Amino acid sequence: MNIAKENRAIEYLRAFEPYNEPYFLCYSGGKDSDTVRILAELAGVKYDLVHNLTTIDAPETVYYVRSVGAEIVMPPKSMWQLIVENGMPPTRLVRYCCKALKEGTGAGRVKITGVRRAESVNRAQNNDVIKIVGKPKTVQKLAENAEVKYHLSKKGGLLLSDDSDTNRRFVEDIHKTVSVNLNPIVDWTESDVWEFLRYHGCESNPLYQCGYNRIGCVGCPMKNTKGMLADFARYPKYRNLYVMAFDRMIKHRAERGLPPYKDWHCGEDVIRWWIGG
Repeated sequence: MNIAKENRAIEYLRAFEPYNEPYFLCYSGGKDSDTVRILAELAGVKYDLVHNLTTIDAPETVYYVRSVGAEIVMPPKSMWQLIVENGMPPTRLVRYCCKALKEGTGAGRVKITGVRRAESVNRAQNNDVIKIVGKPKTVQKLAENAEVKYHLSKKGGLLLSDDSDTNRRFVEDIHKTVSVNLNPIVDWTESDVWEFLRYHGCESNPLYQCGYNRIGCVGCPMKNTKGMLADFARYPKYRNLYVMAFDRMIKHRAERGLPPYKDWHCGEDVIRWWIGG
């Protein structure tokens, strides 16, 4: 196990702990979430463990999240409602579901996430120890006035790379008005995570023992065709729910006077297209 990385992550958690309220720990039920949850315990910081229910979580994930005592927050609208309202399924390029189902809580709080650069090129380019998101010009002006050294992410937001006194004060001063994410394991590899969990005796989400590499929504298009097919083979009832939602979506498109899209005449047409990419 990489003791240096563990100790550094604990230092980050202690350094940026808010003075008058707990952290908001974003808990998905996956291995990275378990890692930051255990690190928060080791750091001795106060935190609220919160899982945003997406309505398309795997049953095993829901049971596991409950078993560790996380607070489960229901979204304002279900995935099935979002599909009808948007008139199309979510895709790898149009991910309206993530914003609606996962990103609506924790406003005004310093949020702990399990984001790691090694997960993807996108995460590598757009994350550091601290990520601050707000109106670009306003946030940059605040950072410059506070004499904070920052760099910009590719997709908007300011990134801070250390826990200097200046950065600590800056986060404390602005976290009520902008989104502040603390990513204590941003530089960890997947091997670092698994070694850490094994050392601390965390069995993790049972889906990992079933062959899953990542924990996410059932039918997520980010899993590509192979992953989506595997999900629907394991959870056929979810496939049926998607088909019914797609049927309602087609009907709603017609009621709004929208032209037929592709060769979608029924929900089965949509899901075949969707899985095929």
